Amino acid sequence: MFWRIVSQYEKMVVLRFGKLSSTKKPGIRLVIPFVDQPIKIDLREQVDRVPTQKYITKDSVVVDMDFVIYYRVMPEDEMVQKSVLDIEDYRAATINLAFATLRAVIGATTLGDALSAREIIRDKLQGRLDEVTVRWGIKVSNVEINEINPPATVKDAMDQEKSAASIKTAQITESEGARQSQINRAEGEKQSAILSAEGKRQAEILQAEGDQQAAVLRAQGYSEALNRIHAIAKNIDAKTMSLQYFDTLKKMGDGASTKFVLPMEFTRLLQPFADMVSNKTKE
Repeated sequence: MFWRIVSQYEKMVVLRFGKLSSTKKPGIRLVIPFVDQPIKIDLREQVDRVPTQKYITKDSVVVDMDFVIYYRVMPEDEMVQKSVLDIEDYRAATINLAFATLRAVIGATTLGDALSAREIIRDKLQGRLDEVTVRWGIKVSNVEINEINPPATVKDAMDQEKSAASIKTAQITESEGARQSQINRAEGEKQSAILSAEGKRQAEILQAEGDQQAAVLRAQGYSEALNRIHAIAKNIDAKTMSLQYFDTLKKMGDGASTKFVLPMEFTRLLQPFADMVSNKTKE
């Protein structure tokens, strides 16, 4: 008999006479020589860089790709036993399966999608690997695609396309800026015309209101003058009016005219003076 040490990150599958006997946990374990066959399984996550290979995309472009795969044996006893009994070399099997699965994934993807949606390819690859490796007790925890290199001619064409797209974008941006500038100028001129028209309209309104107010004031002045004249005229008697006529005749007499036309009302205005003179004579 002899002793075997199983490390903390390991489990040991024991085959006795070629048949599965037990799965040992970490610690010092007893093994019977020539009867037991101990097989240690590392449970730590393992990393393998898959060398660069050529793959053909859906649009028949040959690209060079390499990737890194992270995987481990699941720690359950049943899964540890599967990694020993169901597959001869789970590491080589996982890497070769990754090759074949990536070819299938890339074959269903165009070059443009492969370059722009690398994460989608990664997720598809990881999902398909998990569907198969679980039968071996293996869990693929992650897949990272490092490089996707198309041929040089394709790269040149892509660079030219990017350059043309950049020029087109710059031209569109420039034309859009010019268009916006013209719109801004037109809008400014429109606002200026609106403000000018509004100012002219306000000036005309103010002028009209001023003329109206002046007319009202003049009418009020005329009305007030007429009212005063009317008030004064009510108190004027026939004698006062006669005196006014005499004064007017005097001024007319001072002129060069030799012929005068007297209105008929004038004789009636002189009647009070005639009566007054007659009364004085009688006295």
